[in-house]
Amino acid sequence: MHYPEFGYERDVENVRQATQELQVTYPVAIDNDGLTWRAYRQRYWPTTYLIDKQGRIRYVHIGEFTRGSDAEAVLAIETLLAE
Repeated sequence: MHYPEFGYERDVENVRQATQELQVTYPVAIDNDGLTWRAYRQRYWPTTYLIDKQGRIRYVHIGEFTRGSDAEAVLAIETLLAE
């Protein structure tokens, strides 16, 4: 989910170009109005959420991933996939 910090980040073409330059291969939703940001009461960037099939938040990670935290995220993903 992309929530713009600066005005030029609201332009979809600018976001598209940046994702190509950064070789982002997954879909990026754009939250120009901050609806999703506020719905999750988001306060920190970046934050990663894992949401289960019922729409419940099952894992939250605030900040960049490190070696220890990425292993924790993988375990959370594996747990959800096993359900």
